[in-house]
Amino acid sequence: MKQWYEELFENSADNYENEEFTKGTIGEVDFFEKEAGYDKSLKILDIGCGTGRHAIELASRGYRVTGIDLSESQLEKARKNATSRNLDISFFRKDARDFNFNGEFDLAIMICEGAFPLMETDEMNFHILQNAFNSLNDRGKLIFTTLNGLFPLFHSFATFDHLTFRNITTYEMTDDSGNKKVLNCNERYYVPSEITWLLSSIGFKKVTICGCQLGAFSRDEALTSENFEMLVVAEK
Repeated sequence: MKQWYEELFENSADNYENEEFTKGTIGEVDFFEKEAGYDKSLKILDIGCGTGRHAIELASRGYRVTGIDLSESQLEKARKNATSRNLDISFFRKDARDFNFNGEFDLAIMICEGAFPLMETDEMNFHILQNAFNSLNDRGKLIFTTLNGLFPLFHSFATFDHLTFRNITTYEMTDDSGNKKVLNCNERYYVPSEITWLLSSIGFKKVTICGCQLGAFSRDEALTSENFEMLVVAEK
C-alpha cells in the first residue's frame, strides 16, 4: 500500500509546478550560491528534487548537480525540464531512507519537505539525515527546510498531537489527469533543540537554525513561532 506522500506526488508534476511554494526558487538558489561561496567546482545533491526546480536553476548557473526523488513522474518532468534548457543533470529514482553517495558531494539541499519530515516514523526521518551526512565529504554542508514545531504550539492546531508532534490531516487534491484523491497526511513537526540534537548526534559540527521565508532564505532571519518552516544549515 502506498504512503500518502507517494500518492501526493504521483501524476501531479504539472500541478506541483503551479503551487505557490514553488515560486521562490530564484531567491532560494541565491542563498545556496552564497553558502557555496560561489564555487562552481562544487558538487551539489538535491534530495527530494521533485520536478528539478532548484537543481535546474543551480545547473543553469554553472554548478554540477544530481537530483534524487522517490516519484518517477516528478523525475520524468525534471528530466524534460532540464533537456528543454540543454542542461546536463543526473536525476535518479532513490528512496531518501536508503541512499549513500559515500562522501561524493560538497553540498546537499533538501527543500520544502523534500522527504524529511514526511516519513511515518522518527527513525525513518533520522535515516534521511544520516544518509545526507554520509553523502557529503569531510567539509560538506547540508541545507534543508523542515516544519517548525513552534508554529502549531502557538497557533493551536486541532489536528496536532502534542505527544508525537505530528499533524494528522485530510487533504483533497486533483492529479494531472483530473482524478480526485483524498489523502490522510501525517507530518512530523520539529522544535529547534530536536534538530540540533539529531544533527549533532549524526556528526555535524555546526548547526544554524533560522526563520524561513519563501524565496528569501537568510541567516539573518530569526526563527519565531510565526515561521511555518525553519531553515537549517548543518556543517561537518
